[in-house]
Amino acid sequence: MKHAIGLAAAALLAFAAAALGPDRTPRASAHGEHSGSHGGGSAHGFEAGEPGDAAKPFRIVEIVMTDGAGTMSYAPDRIEARKGEQIKFVIRNEGQVEHEILIDSVANNQKHKAEMEKDPDMDHHEPNGARLKPAARKELLWRFTRAGTFEFACLLPGHYETGMKGEIVVR
Repeated sequence: MKHAIGLAAAALLAFAAAALGPDRTPRASAHGEHSGSHGGGSAHGFEAGEPGDAAKPFRIVEIVMTDGAGTMSYAPDRIEARKGEQIKFVIRNEGQVEHEILIDSVANNQKHKAEMEKDPDMDHHEPNGARLKPAARKELLWRFTRAGTFEFACLLPGHYETGMKGEIVVR
């Protein structure tokens, strides 16, 4: 009995060690922080940065989601940021239907979009995005760790094609 418990404990420790990176923090899955849902990140993290730290300074940017008469959009649809800057996005859905926002590279968002087409009702647990019902409001704190051009987009089927995307330029 003691031998079986010892083997079980050793197996559990080996499993836990495999789930940790070299710095002893949890490894990102192949899909980032998704709790078994869908893509949006890469094995090395999110292309556009990482979750922010509320204890550090941040700028607030409000994004309003709207829809109607064959259009869906964000306002604003272009944001500029500095490398290392934290932005607290205050997101409001003023539309009539549910929308989401995901911040990542265009390539990662396209992968996510393909998965959303297969399963539009999947749960979202990504730190780089949020899904909002009409009249909902959410906040998302994000730190931009790399310079480049990134995207925020609604990847629910048909929304991206109707114009629901925006650009983030990090200098």
